[in-house]
Amino acid sequence: MAEPIPNKRSDAVAPTPQNTPANAAPISSHAQQPGVSSILEGDESGAQGAAAMFAQHPQLVNLIQGRLNNLVGRSSGYIESFPPSVRRRISGLKAINQEHSKLEVALQEEVLALEKKYFVKFEPLYNKRAEIVGGKLEPTEEEVQIGEALNEDSDEEDEEDAKTEKSKHEPVPEPAEPIAGIPEFWLSAMKNLISLAEIITERDEAALKYLTDIRLEYLEKLGFKLLFDFAPNEFFTNKTITKTYMYSDSNGYGGEFIYDHAEGDKIDWKEGRNLTVIVEQKKQRNKNTKQIRIIKKTVATESFFNFFSPPKPPADEDEQDGAEEDIEDRLELDYHLGEDIKEKLIPHAVDWFTGEALRYEELEEEDLDDVEFDEDDDDDDENMSEDHDDDESDDDDDAAKPKADTTECKQS
Repeated sequence: MAEPIPNKRSDAVAPTPQNTPANAAPISSHAQQPGVSSILEGDESGAQGAAAMFAQHPQLVNLIQGRLNNLVGRSSGYIESFPPSVRRRISGLKAINQEHSKLEVALQEEVLALEKKYFVKFEPLYNKRAEIVGGKLEPTEEEVQIGEALNEDSDEEDEEDAKTEKSKHEPVPEPAEPIAGIPEFWLSAMKNLISLAEIITERDEAALKYLTDIRLEYLEKLGFKLLFDFAPNEFFTNKTITKTYMYSDSNGYGGEFIYDHAEGDKIDWKEGRNLTVIVEQKKQRNKNTKQIRIIKKTVATESFFNFFSPPKPPADEDEQDGAEEDIEDRLELDYHLGEDIKEKLIPHAVDWFTGEALRYEELEEEDLDDVEFDEDDDDDDENMSEDHDDDESDDDDDAAKPKADTTECKQS
C-alpha cells in the first residue's frame, strides 16, 4: 500500500501528468504558514491584539504551530469508547479500505499509461505544427479549407461582431519578400495565456521572439519535461532550455501522484545580455581626492527566464525559520505555470495565438467572480457619495470634483 509522504498536507495531491488539478497545486514543501487570524469570533480588538503579540514573538507562533501539528492524527478517545465487538468491525473496514487504496493506485498508473499512449499519437501533430510555424512546411489545401470552415463557424456565433471586425481589416497584400512560417507565434500565444503574460516583461519579448517551439516529454520516472527551442540569438547560446517537473515515488491519499520539485537548465547568457538581472549605477565621491567614480552593482530583476530557476523548499524543518515567508506561494505558482504550459499552451497553441482560447478560459474563471455588479447599486453608491460631499466644506467639495469627473468617464 502506498502511504502519503510524511509532513505532506493531506489535500496536497497532484494529478497524473496530463491531468490539471482544479484545486491548489500539490506541493511537497515542508514550509508551513502559521495561520492565526483571530481569537474570538467577532472580537476584532482581540484579533488585533493577538496579531500584534504574535508579530512581536514569532517564536511563540512556531511553538503553537508545532504543538498543533503534534495533535494532528491523535486519537480523541471516541473509537476507544466502543466495545470490542464494534472496534473489531472498524478494523475490518480498514482492511477493506486498504484494498480500495491499492485499486486507486492501480487506477492512476493505468490512467498515466493511457495518457502516454495517446501522447505518442499527439506528437506527430505537434511536430507538423512546428514545421509549419518554422516555415519548413506548408499546410495542405485540405487542411486550409477545414481551418477556414472553422473560422466561418466561429464568426457565425456572433454575426454582428464578425461584420464589424471584417469592416475594420482590409485584406493585406503579400509582401515583396515572402514571410517564412508564422512570426512570433509562441510569443503571441504565451502573452494570451494570463498566467504567463504576467511574468513576461518587455525586455523578455526581445528574446522570446526567437522561440521556435515548446515541446513536452514524459520522464521514465513520474514527471514531465518542458523543452523550449530557440533560434540563434544575441541573448544566450542555448539551443534548447528545459524545465523538469518531478513527482514523488509514493502516492498520496486516493492514489494520486504528488508533485515533489522542479529543476531548470542553466542559461548560458552572452556578455551583458542576461535578462534576469539589471546593472544599477551609483556615483561615489572620494572624500580626499574629491574625484567621482561610478560603482556598478548587479541585482536580480523580474523576468520570464526566472522560470528556469525554480524555487526550492527548505531542506528540513529546522531551516523553515530562515525560509522566505512566501515559499509556498512561489512553489504553487511555479507548479501551475508548468501545468498551464503542459495542459493548455502546448496542446492548443494555435487557439492561444489567435486568442480564441480566451473564450473558454473566461468560462473557467467565472467561479472566481462571485460578486455581481448591479447598475442600481452603483447609482446608490454615487448618491451616498453626493450626500456625503454636501456635508463637507467648500474646500472639500473642490477636492471631490475630480472624483465626480472620474465617475462620468466611467459611465461613458
